[in-house]
Amino acid sequence: MSIIKCLLTLLLININQPIFQKENIFTPNQKHNHGSSIVETPNGSLLVVWFHGSGERTADDVILQGARKRVDSNSWSDPFIMADTPNLPDCNPVLFIDPRGTLWLFWITVQDNQWGSSLLKYRISSKYEKDGPPVWDWQDVIHVRPTNLEEKFLEMLEKSKEGIEVLAQLEPTLREEIETAKKSAQTKLSQRLGWMTRVHPIMLSENKLMLGLYSDVFNCSLAGFTEDWGKTWYFSNPILDTEIRNIANIQPSFVTKTDGTIVAYMRDNGLPKRIRKAYSTDSGMTWSNVMLTEIPNPGSSVECIKLNSGKWLLICNDTQSGRHKLTAYLSDDEGESWKWKRAIEESPAGKGSYSYPSVIQTKDGLIHCTYSCKDEETVGSTIRHAWFNEEWILKGD
Repeated sequence: MSIIKCLLTLLLININQPIFQKENIFTPNQKHNHGSSIVETPNGSLLVVWFHGSGERTADDVILQGARKRVDSNSWSDPFIMADTPNLPDCNPVLFIDPRGTLWLFWITVQDNQWGSSLLKYRISSKYEKDGPPVWDWQDVIHVRPTNLEEKFLEMLEKSKEGIEVLAQLEPTLREEIETAKKSAQTKLSQRLGWMTRVHPIMLSENKLMLGLYSDVFNCSLAGFTEDWGKTWYFSNPILDTEIRNIANIQPSFVTKTDGTIVAYMRDNGLPKRIRKAYSTDSGMTWSNVMLTEIPNPGSSVECIKLNSGKWLLICNDTQSGRHKLTAYLSDDEGESWKWKRAIEESPAGKGSYSYPSVIQTKDGLIHCTYSCKDEETVGSTIRHAWFNEEWILKGD
């Protein structure tokens, strides 16, 4: 056998072997580093963004930082600025590269240190492969006008009166919060502000982009759409449920089934601390009732993507309390069951925090995940990068 054939044989063997590695993108520091998003650029480099500052919505020094790892490099670049609105917090960034090769950065700027005042924004770039930050071609605000929010939110409150009263016995501030949300649902400005990003968008066609949004005021999710590359936007009905136990779903991650049905996997922002999901059969405009999955969720973001193999990958904190465990799940039946799982990170409760995963599959078939990291090994916080393959998950814990 020739040397070339031997090398090819060894390469094929290695492809089927479990792969798992992880690294910190930058040296941990005393600032709050959170909410990362990762993409692969056309030349094979990795580009990541996160928010960095002395806090979150209440800290006016929060900026968006980024870093890149070139395909031929073993290390990440020094952090650089991706966006900075002076004296206002910039949070929840999301990166995406569309079919044209255009880079998008979605994020929010918080106007009065309350999530409900968040202004949704985006930037695009066609020049982002060189060192340092992208050269931004355009920036705009996305003006959100949800479909039927007032009607559906008030209907939900009316049908859930009895359940709300039961919960109010356990949580005395609930009645006041609901009254505030009820007033907000009937106020145009409050309906249209406060919609935030968290997870990669998906493409429903060559030019139809679907962006997941959520509100901490209304405790529900929403989809935004553009079919002209951001010139105009329209929005779905909210993902709401009239059953009190299914109220509070946020930070939707969308994935499309082979029959065209769109599934939203969402963070549990209430009880009983399990990942939520809902279906849409009309391209995301209307949604089923919200369902509970069997996977625990402590109130932390999730992301689900379809892999090249056809399997679905879901990464989440699968605990009911704390973010000390981050797990990758695999499904071979489009999310009906999750037969394989493996922990990416795990520490004793209270000893570590690994959260807000952002996940992609690169052209070479590897899976890359970035997430917020703070544990006993890190003095301060950082964004950690892990990369692995399906075989590593299939091998199990």
